[in-house]
Amino acid sequence: MKINSLAILVICILLGSCSVRKYVPAGQSLYVGNSVKVIPDSLSKPKVGELATSLEAIIKPPPNSTLLGFPWKVWFYYWIGEPKDEGGLRSWFRKKLGQPPVYANQRIVDINAANMVGFMDNEGYYKSSAKGVIKHNEKKRTAISEYEAYVMPRYFINEINFVVPDSAQFNKDFVRTKKDSYLRKGDPIRLDVVTAERSRIEQLLKGKGYYYFNPDYLIMRVDSTIGKQDSTLAQQQVNLYLEVKKETAQTALKQYYINNIFVNTGTNEDKSADSATNKGPVRRGLNINDPGKLYKRRIFYDAIAFRKGNLYTNTQQDLSVSRLVNFQNFKFVKNSFELVPRSDSAMLNVYYNLAPLKKKSLQTVLSASTKSNNLGGSELRVNLKNRNFLRGGEIFTLSPYFGFDVQLGGNRVENPGRVGNEFVRYGAIASLSFPRFVVPFVRIRPERSQVLPKTVMALTYENRIQRGFYTTRSIRFDYSYVWSKSSKLEHNLTPIAINFVEPRNVDVLKYAEIIDSPNLSPLEARRLIDLFETKYIIMGSNYSVSYRPTPRPFSKNQFVMLGGIDYGGNLLSLFGKKPDASTTDNPAKELFGVPILQFVKFDGDIRYYRTINSRIKWANRLLGGVGIPFGNSRAMPMPQFKQYFGGGSTGLRAFRARAIGPGAYYQDTSSIRLFGYQSFGDIRLEANSEVRLKFTDIIGGAVFVDAGNIWSYRGDASEGYGSESVFKKNFLNQVAVGGGIGLRLDFSFLVFRLDLATPFRKPWYTNTPVATDPDAPFDPDAPVKYKNPWVFKEINFGSQAWRKENLVLNIAVGLPF
Repeated sequence: MKINSLAILVICILLGSCSVRKYVPAGQSLYVGNSVKVIPDSLSKPKVGELATSLEAIIKPPPNSTLLGFPWKVWFYYWIGEPKDEGGLRSWFRKKLGQPPVYANQRIVDINAANMVGFMDNEGYYKSSAKGVIKHNEKKRTAISEYEAYVMPRYFINEINFVVPDSAQFNKDFVRTKKDSYLRKGDPIRLDVVTAERSRIEQLLKGKGYYYFNPDYLIMRVDSTIGKQDSTLAQQQVNLYLEVKKETAQTALKQYYINNIFVNTGTNEDKSADSATNKGPVRRGLNINDPGKLYKRRIFYDAIAFRKGNLYTNTQQDLSVSRLVNFQNFKFVKNSFELVPRSDSAMLNVYYNLAPLKKKSLQTVLSASTKSNNLGGSELRVNLKNRNFLRGGEIFTLSPYFGFDVQLGGNRVENPGRVGNEFVRYGAIASLSFPRFVVPFVRIRPERSQVLPKTVMALTYENRIQRGFYTTRSIRFDYSYVWSKSSKLEHNLTPIAINFVEPRNVDVLKYAEIIDSPNLSPLEARRLIDLFETKYIIMGSNYSVSYRPTPRPFSKNQFVMLGGIDYGGNLLSLFGKKPDASTTDNPAKELFGVPILQFVKFDGDIRYYRTINSRIKWANRLLGGVGIPFGNSRAMPMPQFKQYFGGGSTGLRAFRARAIGPGAYYQDTSSIRLFGYQSFGDIRLEANSEVRLKFTDIIGGAVFVDAGNIWSYRGDASEGYGSESVFKKNFLNQVAVGGGIGLRLDFSFLVFRLDLATPFRKPWYTNTPVATDPDAPFDPDAPVKYKNPWVFKEINFGSQAWRKENLVLNIAVGLPF
């Protein structure tokens, strides 16, 4: 069968080749490929690195695609034929499957060779050359282009000089921009860096009031005659001289100030100074024209950073526009400047023309998901939005939703009576967002931030039903502040966070059956009792911060740092009272009969990305967290919704979600069959590293390794785990390690991801005795031997049982980090 299939494929290719060849005009050849050979100068022997790949990337046009030498896309193009309707199905198939023929042309090859010379000049390989020829295959009527690039030594920067004719104010400001220059001694001279440097200087000068200055007024002179600086320096050197062109207009060298600011909320009235725009009250130089009285004037006073008489800066311009856009109340924000018409004027009028969005909108979102614990489900969410709710740019949102998760795969077949691992969830979220700080009895002016500070009040109600078992009801209220001083740093402070959680509608018969099961360990039974019978009420605060520094242009490194603290129950405990000791052995204070949870939780996340080349990127993440109950809750476990879990599509991908830890603990088979994987911990440490490969614009891949685990803060019976779960000084011995390969489909608006992984190290093996010969004599004094946690010797892709247990497929949307 395989031989016949291969023969059919070969025959199809041969027939297809004949059918393509007959369409090629006489004297022409299909252009099906190219190659670039880089030849370094034989005397200086320059380092050429990835130059061949870079030169190949600039060759235009791209050749016709081939499969085993067969131009299959061109064959489809001719086979489908000319469509009668450009918008029809035939036209769509031709565009998607076919490709118009590209014919080899020596003139195009010569142009590409010239472009290669220009590219090498721009990269500092001065005096290099390139040539190209076409190689024809007369039999197949195809051709390829072959290029040879002769590379001379690369030139590197020796000195950078900012040249000015005198000590005028502009020249002083121009010289000050040399600090933090992109041009650095020892770097190769590159045109794109020089271009970026001119744009950087332009932005800095506009930040000092030079509104009419632009990069074209700057010229970079390169002195490449200095050659090698001395006999010990192998690199060719250049000196750079950056100066302002002599023909630059004087308007570009003058600082400008703000005169009047005009805001139009949606009309096209005359912008002149004597128009109706000025009839309203003027404050801080702002003239606001709002005929429909749609907005409170204060939102424009807060959003627009310019003030009459202030020096123009591009920073204030960007702040003002981004703030108005982030109101989410306008379709577009059009900003313009006009010079005040006087011969000696250095004043600018500022105009903002706004187009309001519709006040109310309705959006329906239907989503589907699969999870690494063999659950799949869907959610329907309706978003009702009211913009400018209180005429101050506020946004009110109401989002009711309904979703479910069902068990997929063989576990349902093996365990038909399984309960508690399929969910139905429904609820609603109501939120009101203010584009300012709302603090009782305190008036806070907005900071000079990239976006206006935001106050968000949100109320959430949710019922989460574990089918056939019990329901968890959650009611949550949050009062939060969000602000950022720049695009790099964002803060989120929630001074008031109240959460009430209670289990309800427990199936008593099923509950008793599980708790009384002889296969359930006492620790698991105690943990489940706490889970099903304990209510929680939390009143706390939390703070999170994200720092995303903008990498330098052409830098290959990028960092991201995230962190947060969650603090609960301290204020609420002042109003609580201890329960009657005769009715309970739990000393925790209660409010309305519900225990008050006191805890503190810290989280940190550091990410580092390294660009190897245009198609390879190295991504790394190190994260950690710890949650500690204290005070009133010292004797209580942390609730599950505040704990950590290991595994899953964004964590340790070689382990199923909630299937690992804490520590060396491993959930017994009977518990897994009843509830699925349900391991949680108070401490988390995790490290992830993956190499991301880009094969095409859409298709990518990855090779990754993950390591980490979760641990308990305490390990007594009240935690539901044994002492092997506790975080101790030998915690590294309990680290899980896994790795695998991934496939990514990047559709720009989303990334679809498949990751296939397997464990390399299983931490519970450090607490699992090696099976002994049952016929061997028992020796009570013999030391216990435990399994080797490194499981490379167990790998057996030919075993179905091994594959079922150890190959984990993660299906997800978005990158893991």
